[in-house]
Amino acid sequence: MAEALLEVRGLVKYFPAAADWFAQLFDRRVIRAVDGVDFSISRGETLGLVGESGSGKTTTGRVVTRLIEPTAGQVLFDGQDLVRLRGKALKAVRKRIQMIFQDPSSSLNRRKTVGQIVAEPIRIHGLIKGQALQARLAEVVGLAGLSPKFLNRYPHELSGGQRQRVGIARALAVEPEFIVCDEPVTALDVSIQAQILNLLMDLQEELSLTYLFIAHDLSVVRHVSHRVAVMYLGKVVELAEVDTLFSRPRHPYTQALLAAVPRPDPRAGKRQVLHGEVPSPIAPPPGCRFHPRCGRRIEGVCEVEEPPLVEADGGQVACHLYAKEGN
Repeated sequence: MAEALLEVRGLVKYFPAAADWFAQLFDRRVIRAVDGVDFSISRGETLGLVGESGSGKTTTGRVVTRLIEPTAGQVLFDGQDLVRLRGKALKAVRKRIQMIFQDPSSSLNRRKTVGQIVAEPIRIHGLIKGQALQARLAEVVGLAGLSPKFLNRYPHELSGGQRQRVGIARALAVEPEFIVCDEPVTALDVSIQAQILNLLMDLQEELSLTYLFIAHDLSVVRHVSHRVAVMYLGKVVELAEVDTLFSRPRHPYTQALLAAVPRPDPRAGKRQVLHGEVPSPIAPPPGCRFHPRCGRRIEGVCEVEEPPLVEADGGQVACHLYAKEGN
């Protein structure tokens, strides 16, 4: 495996269950959004992060970029622990790490022009000014597939796909090495999704970028990722090369996700549906967190012992079935 650019070790993020500080005095419960996550991403690689809504995918991405502070754990970027960095040291690393958000309508300042939006990270880091700045803005929106004439327009004058291209241009403005893509095509039409995905892949090859690609659409993840990590209720339950995961999924949750994908074949039988609700992250079940919904659980084991993430068939899986079967 190539050199790891990012390593996440024991990442934890808890949120207060109560809504305001006064209520928190009486309600000390926490929402376990991310509860001990480990993975690494090599230079030039795309790691897909998938799971149901509420699994902790977006929170993981935001903690990795230090948009929100972790409760515990390490985020090692090129050997530096981002969790420990402060002030100028953190600002210097932020230039190398950027994020593309899910909804461009809410992530772009509607009171600023495209040029002002894309220029903002450049100004914050004090990189270039004057005519050089204007040339850089034209260059970076061109990389995102927009004409320089869009620099004087406002977000409400653009289509959804064009707004997302502005979000991509803003992320590229400071020449980052690592980008967290938080469901960047979910809010777009299918035809526009394909354009944005192809753009991201072309940019990765051209600029030697590394991605953490967060999504719930498995077909999208399969198209763009080199490896895939599957999250359930705050934990990674399986991690493998993309071809391995889609052809030989090992964890029952991964198998259920893949079985639920619609197949364009009228002769195909009914899709398998994952029954039961996702347990509350305030009070996750003991043992394996998936055991209340798992049809293959081992009585007396899965509801008591939490399975560790262990090596399995070229990947990693957290399941007692693997330990029992020994394959």
